[in-house]
Amino acid sequence: MIVGTEWLIDAFGCDAEKLRDVEALRVIFERAIDELDLKVVGEMMWHQFPSPSGVTGLALLSESHLACHTYPEHNIATFNLYCCRIRSRWNWEEVLSEALKAKNVTVRMIERAEIGVQIKRVGGDIL
Repeated sequence: MIVGTEWLIDAFGCDAEKLRDVEALRVIFERAIDELDLKVVGEMMWHQFPSPSGVTGLALLSESHLACHTYPEHNIATFNLYCCRIRSRWNWEEVLSEALKAKNVTVRMIERAEIGVQIKRVGGDIL
């Protein structure tokens, strides 16, 4: 049994100004939340760092979380969505190409914690 699915998204070649724009990132979050029928707990949190003004965003979800980190100095944005309920795959490539002018977007999906499967830690201990 899978207890969650995690998506790791990396967007490369983005417009640096879009990566500094909290409102543009908020729109991406709101679109994902709406289209995936996710439920936000409390308020989304945003922090803009001093120059080069990257942004970190976090939405606590009843399903888990949605987070992003931007690196305008490298034209990169990273996103992480973890859901404990089954969700369709979202079209990150199209959305981030439009919203951030990303030239390349990679999406990795990880199914988390199969119950009944023994997992070995680096030290060899069985969990």
